[in-house]
Amino acid sequence: MTSKTHAEDAPPRRYHHGDLAEALVAAAVEIIEEKGVEQLSMREAARRAGVSPGAPFRHFRSKTALLTALAEQAGGRLTEAVAAALAEAGEADPLAAFEAIGVGYLRWALKNPTHFQIVSSRALVDFEGSEILRGQNAAIRRRMVGLLEAARRQGRLAEDLKLEEAMLSARALVYGLARMAADGHLPEWSPAAPMETAGPEERLRGALRLFMGALAPKG
Repeated sequence: MTSKTHAEDAPPRRYHHGDLAEALVAAAVEIIEEKGVEQLSMREAARRAGVSPGAPFRHFRSKTALLTALAEQAGGRLTEAVAAALAEAGEADPLAAFEAIGVGYLRWALKNPTHFQIVSSRALVDFEGSEILRGQNAAIRRRMVGLLEAARRQGRLAEDLKLEEAMLSARALVYGLARMAADGHLPEWSPAAPMETAGPEERLRGALRLFMGALAPKG
């Protein structure tokens, strides 16, 4: 009877020197996609990264810290998606740029459902303790406020529109649409537009365009 050696039991090493933190985040994404966030553990992340159970604690003191790093990665991808959508829309029309922020968010959520799940749940991460997450959120909010203020100066908004309410409504809309897509509720709420004729992004953008129309002056 033969026994396997430790080398035979261990998974292949997945990281280069200095990249362990990145490898652990990648392992966490894999585990969440396969088993759900409830089954994520530091030990399993270490196993998949090919290191000892204690190695992750050199970078992350807890599972919350690991998930916070994943959320920071998610925020970086969101920032890139928003920047790409803004580049497509251009800067001339502030309302088109405002809508583009929503488009970028929806594209990011559709492409990165696991990242969306983690970054949207404050209970899983240390949001207040992460300067990166707070900075990413603040930057997008400042951009949205600036665009609405520019649209108001151009007379493009309804006179009685409150910018704070418009901001909250826009955030709630794109978050809710992304949540519906992530949770699989989108098909049942748009039966007249089957997936084969209108993909998820097209249908989500249709709802966003409807909202943007409500910001314009009456008549």
